[in-house]
Order: sequence, then C-alpha cells, then structure tokens
Amino acid sequence: GNRYRGSITDYAGFDPNQDAEALYTAMKGFGSDKEAILELITSRSNKQRQEICQSYKSLYGKDLMADLKSEISGNLAKLILGLMMPPAHYDAKQLKKAMEGAGTDEQALIEILATRNNQEIQAINEAYQEDYHKSLEDDLTSDTSGHLKRILVSLATGNRDEGPENSDQAREDAQEIADTTSSGDKPSLETRFMSILCSRSYQHLRRVFQEFIKMTNHDVEHTIKKEMSGDVQDALVAIVQSVKNKPLFFADKLYKSMKGAGTDEKTLTRIMVSRSEIDLLNIRREFIEKYDKSLHHVIESDNSGDYLKALLALCGGED
Repeated sequence: GNRYRGSITDYAGFDPNQDAEALYTAMKGFGSDKEAILELITSRSNKQRQEICQSYKSLYGKDLMADLKSEISGNLAKLILGLMMPPAHYDAKQLKKAMEGAGTDEQALIEILATRNNQEIQAINEAYQEDYHKSLEDDLTSDTSGHLKRILVSLATGNRDEGPENSDQAREDAQEIADTTSSGDKPSLETRFMSILCSRSYQHLRRVFQEFIKMTNHDVEHTIKKEMSGDVQDALVAIVQSVKNKPLFFADKLYKSMKGAGTDEKTLTRIMVSRSEIDLLNIRREFIEKYDKSLHHVIESDNSGDYLKALLALCGGED
C-alpha cells in the first residue's frame, strides 16, 4: 500500500545499456572502481538491475553476476550481489543459507517467514524450487523440529486470510487464547496461538489483540513471553510484532544487529537489501523515534569502507 515507502525507487533517466557499459568500464583493468560499482547499483531499482544484467550479457556476452563476484568480496559482495537478485530469489537464498551446514539459523528463518505477505511467500516458494530443485517445505521439515517446525511450515504455505476483521470471530479467538492460557496446558497453548496467528489476516489479528487486552488486561506479546520460551516464543512474538508494526520490528532487528561489541553483518545486510524498496523509510522513522539516534548514524558508527558506503547509499538520508 501507499503507507509504506522504500528508500530506493526507479532511477529517472534510466538507460540499461549505458549502465552496463559503466559497470564494464568500472571492472576493466587493474583494481576495479568499487565506488563506481556500488554507487550505480544502489541507485537503481531491482527491476532496473535485472535489465542491466540483460544488457550486459547482450553487449559483452558475459554474466554480470559472475563478473561482479570476481571483482568484489566480503560483506560488500554479499550486499551488492544481494541487491542484484530478484527479491524472491534473494529471500529463497537467505532461507537456504539459514538451513545449510551444521546449525540452523532459526532467527533468519523466523524473520523472513513471519514478515512476508502471501504474494511474497508464494514467489519465494517458486524461486526456491527453481533454484534448489527442492521444496522449501521439505527443507524446513527436515531442518527444524517441534512446534517451531509447525509454525514455519504453516507460514511457508502463504495461505493467510486477507479479509477484514470479524468482530465476533475476534472475540472468540481472543477468548480461546485466554482460556487456554489459564489452563496451563502448554502444548495446546502453542497450537492454539499458532493456528490463530498463522492463519488470520493482519487486520483481524489487530482486533484480536485489542479484545485480548480487554479480557485479560494483558498484551498478547507479554503473554507469549511469559508462557513460552526459545524459538517458538521468538516466532510467535515476531508475528505479533509484525502485525502491530512491521517497520518497528525491523528497526529493532537492525538496532540489535549493531549494538554491543561486534556487528551482525548477516542480519544487517539481509534487512537493508530486502526492505530497501518496501519500507526502509518507515523503518528509519521508527528507528529514530525509538532509539533517539538515526539509522544512518548508527550504521556509520558501526561499519567502515566500501561496505559502509553501500549501506549508507541504501539507507538514504540522515534523519
């Protein structure tokens, strides 16, 4: 909708051939002009970047992604190559990476699956199948377990209701959660929360949360935190926060990725890339409101080099 705005939009005087030439020149000879590369790519929209890839191939008979890969490395490469991928393929890759190797990065799985809408989830499923010749659901099933697995598989169906709120139903939903909470039966509480939080529309859930407060004097999020723990708690809280205020959910994630000793570049890159055209301006607004520092300032004090330049270009202005 119009309420959400990204920091990256279509570049006005766009000419894919000219951009392809500029990138080719920036990568020719000794030592590539990394700044020219990052400036160009961060100022084009994803749709435009796809056209640049096509022009590059037809002008030079080479794959732009492969050429970029051989010129840049580290965090800068992850960011730039991420920006070059169509969003659904980028999300699919992040999910795949979260499940590869020994441990699973549950936080990344939760962040992506709890915040994408039906259309985005459906596109991710297609991209995943196309890129990895396996279904996302199969990988989630073999890589996670228990109630977390059920929540993630449910979210990955992309089958959330999109209708308006139904006030009678909202009262019933709230009552059901409230009753199960007081019964102290944890497995059925997790199941109850899951079936409501994963299937009802955002608009309806906002109403459920209001009814729940009226009934219990407690906030749903507070109740989940009190009654549950670990990844199941994280997943359900992520859904609740996303329903209440999605840009704020991401602002919190960004803040946490940079607070303390080291930076969690994986999370920082993933959110900056995936929200740049969706709601990064909203995220910036929530960020400064909550933390009294601009996102721009916190990124700047926490990163360096070309990676920093690229992050700031995505972030846009200082608030």
